[in-house]
Formats: sequence, C-alpha cells, structure tokens
Amino acid sequence: MSAARLVVVSSGLSLPSSTRLLADRLAAATADRLAESAGAAEAQVVELRELAVDIAHHLVTGFPAPALRTALDAVTRADALIAVTPVFSASYSGLFKSFFDIVERDALAGKPVLVAATGGTARHSLALEYALRPLFAHLRATVAPTAVFAAPEDWGTAGDGRTAALAVRVERAAAELARLVTDAPPQARQEEEVVPFEHQLAALRPGGD
Repeated sequence: MSAARLVVVSSGLSLPSSTRLLADRLAAATADRLAESAGAAEAQVVELRELAVDIAHHLVTGFPAPALRTALDAVTRADALIAVTPVFSASYSGLFKSFFDIVERDALAGKPVLVAATGGTARHSLALEYALRPLFAHLRATVAPTAVFAAPEDWGTAGDGRTAALAVRVERAAAELARLVTDAPPQARQEEEVVPFEHQLAALRPGGD
C-alpha cells in the first residue's frame, strides 16, 4: 500500500510565522493519524512566501516557473490538503487566494481539505466559516468539519485551558481529515491523452476530422 500524500499550503508572510507553526502542528498530527490508518504518510509543505513572485508572474503571463509548477503538481496529486492562512482585513490573505486562483480547474474536486487560520484576535476566527470554507466548497473540495484557528493567546506555554484547547482542536481536525482520506473511494488516475500536433491542425481545417 502506497503512502498517503499529504500536502500543506502555508501562506504566512513573516519568518518565523505562526501560520507555519500551526501548519506544522496540523501536518504532524494528521501524518500520525494517517500512519495509523493508512499504514504510512508523506507530508510536503508548500510555503507560499517563497513562491510569491512566481505566483504574480503566473497571473500575468499564464506560465508557471518550475518551482511553482512543482507546487501546483503536488497539490493536484495530494491525497489530502491542509490549507493555512493568516487573516487580513477579515479574510484570507491575497497571496493565499492568488495561489488557489491558479490551481487547475477541478484539481480539488472531492479532495479532503482541512482549513486553518491565524490572526491577531480570536474575533477573526469567523473568517474560517464565511471565507475559507466557502472558497473550498466552490472548488468542490471535501472540507473537514473542524476548522482550526489560532490567536496569539493560543501559543502560551503555561499549559492553561486556553492553550490546551488548541491542541484538542488540532487533534480533532487531524483525525477528521485522516478519516476522510481512508474512507474515500480509490480514484483511478487517467493519463491525459496526447493528440499529435498534425491531427490538431487537421481538425482546424474546413472539413477536418
């Protein structure tokens, strides 16, 4: 049995980033769950801050640079996706949206996705439900029931009820995503048919087949 392919898309802008920290926690918890249920799991992180210029060029030219092409292919081939963004102006970041704008049409259809976000105040947690979840519903992904938000107070080290609550949410969301992967019916991978160039030209001629 091949390892489950887990891809994590993180769009934090700072370094270090609380968005990446949350992404790593979710990835580790989900990989552990997938290893238990699917036998093995491979996690790959796509850090959008490293691809920002390539994403902008792609939006203008329509041609992805090699690093961006690799990231897009990883998302398309993934068995499950974890998507994490900082919340700016009550919604996902522009970099996050721009990346998913260039993901191939139908690439996320039926794909299990866990959505998560970070923000400067817990009030921004509503963005998970009115921004992120509708975005991935539009892309026809299968979104895990639990969405995870982390505010600054969630990162404390005192082990109080607030910080423990984040760990509980992470574990619950990871278990749900792993269950979506293992319960999903296998999808046959179809190779894209390559039509010879001369046949394409013939089809454009009047009366061509």
